[in-house]
Amino acid sequence: MTDPHGVKPAPGPDQPPIPVRLVTFNTHHGVGDDRRHDLPRLAKVLAAAEADVICLQEVDRHFGDRSEDVDQALLLSRALDMQLAWGPAIDQPRPGDQPRRQYGNALLSRLPILISDVHPLPGSGEPRSALRTLVELDGGALWVTTTHLTTRSAAERAEQVALLRGLYDDPMATGVVVGDLNAAPDAPELAALREGFSDAWEMAPDRDDQARWRFWQRQEGLTHPAHAPHVRIDQVWVTRGIRVAGARVLDGAGASDHLPLAVDLLVPSGV
Repeated sequence: MTDPHGVKPAPGPDQPPIPVRLVTFNTHHGVGDDRRHDLPRLAKVLAAAEADVICLQEVDRHFGDRSEDVDQALLLSRALDMQLAWGPAIDQPRPGDQPRRQYGNALLSRLPILISDVHPLPGSGEPRSALRTLVELDGGALWVTTTHLTTRSAAERAEQVALLRGLYDDPMATGVVVGDLNAAPDAPELAALREGFSDAWEMAPDRDDQARWRFWQRQEGLTHPAHAPHVRIDQVWVTRGIRVAGARVLDGAGASDHLPLAVDLLVPSGV
């Protein structure tokens, strides 16, 4: 409601939370269990999730033959009619006027993207990065950081997690850290993340996964490998104040070696 002077009042404490459906998915550069690069198949999986924000890892942009040298991030954003933020971890020039060879994290959003920046992560081996964005909500805003941590060692993952935690030093920052963390949620190297964030899967009162007939693995949120998942390395972590209505491991339709994770967030108004 607006007052006679046209000023919209600030949301009060009794304002209802803002629902946001978020999906995180390690896409394996669009190559599925059948070893085929099939971007339309991947786009169909993402469209079926009906998400507001989609966080992707292992995305190629003109990377080479393995992904038909296409700009996966741009093509997916166009196919889903969503805004795009891009965070390369590998960024290499190519001869002449060819586009740069890139690989990293992408964020697709139906919500307006206000800010986007990229943070290189410490460590050796394959370069890693975190893509941080601020998306506008109807009555609020949400920081979303998508990342893909190293497989090399727990010590290096701990250094990377410390950097991620530092991105939320502002006590007023409301947001999520999501992605392929290459560690179980209770792993020692995620200790810094657990200090200021909560595991959305554990918070969700309504949970479902792809275990189906494996009754001894029900509701465990396992995401990798896609054909027979036995680890929960794809995760969503939320700051205090954000509630979680539900969490589901989705059917990946063979589009990747991971399964997508969807989380229904309830974000406080006016933050």
